[in-house]
Amino acid sequence: MPSELFLRGMLYLSLTVVGVPGNSAVILAFLLLLHKENRLLPADAIVLHLACANLLVVAVRCLLETLASFHLPAIFDDVGCKSIIFVYRTSRSLSIWLTFVLSAYQCLSIAPPGSRWASAHRLMGQYLWIVFLVIWLINTTMSSASVVFSASRQLNSSSVQHGINVQFCYVNFPSKESKEANGSAQVGRDVVPMALMALASLIILVFLYKHSQQVKGMRSSSGGGGGGSGAEQRAAKAVVALVTLYVVLYGIDNGLWVYTLTVKKTMTTSLISDLRIFFSSLYAALSPVVIIASNRKVNQRLKCAVQEKHVQERATSLSTM
Repeated sequence: MPSELFLRGMLYLSLTVVGVPGNSAVILAFLLLLHKENRLLPADAIVLHLACANLLVVAVRCLLETLASFHLPAIFDDVGCKSIIFVYRTSRSLSIWLTFVLSAYQCLSIAPPGSRWASAHRLMGQYLWIVFLVIWLINTTMSSASVVFSASRQLNSSSVQHGINVQFCYVNFPSKESKEANGSAQVGRDVVPMALMALASLIILVFLYKHSQQVKGMRSSSGGGGGGSGAEQRAAKAVVALVTLYVVLYGIDNGLWVYTLTVKKTMTTSLISDLRIFFSSLYAALSPVVIIASNRKVNQRLKCAVQEKHVQERATSLSTM
């Protein structure tokens, strides 16, 4: 096996090893919290939904890319290719939009009580299921092109000029115009929430800066500790960290995608395609690390689960003695 393919396979394997357990742990933590409290706060429901989407991204794409790097024989027919690419593109775009929803909800949470933005925050939490339904409809509709153009093989010589090789399947666009239209729609679908979440994060950062200045003023005037909700600040910082991670990684991804649309070559080079998939999947693999490190609820639930498991194992070992 060439060293390039081996390195490629190990990189995707590392994303799988980090992303699948990480997202699974976040999902488990919130399911345990739901079982204990019989409800989830809107922000927790968004993070749970985000972890599910990220798990699909890593499990579907990174695992298949790993297997393809190690020359797994083609196991998908046309229906299988259409299904896999549809699931990947839908879950990938859901990950993007859910990150935007999380940043928007956190941004609204810092609005002054009684303001219109505070009312919007309350309404968003109350009708969150409608928000989920809308973004599901938007993203499944915009991913429908994969059902039309995906196949397990290249169809003909003309499709090579406008096709994309995704290792285990092909996306055969019939013309340059259809490829550019689909690519532009994908870029627009990513750039719109990117711009909005960047704006929301900027507002959060300005709020955190002003709040820290107020706390310093209170401490200097009273000589004591300042107030403020530490939990809200931690949540805001965690959201800003997620958005920053997204903007950097998906910014590179979309930059490479724009390059593939404008470069005049007969086929998208495998290196550019690999880089795009790697950077777009890197967010899905690393975001649970940020969530676990910054979310106290997730930490506490996971610690409780580990402690309960140790207690049960100890009780079992004592009973068998």
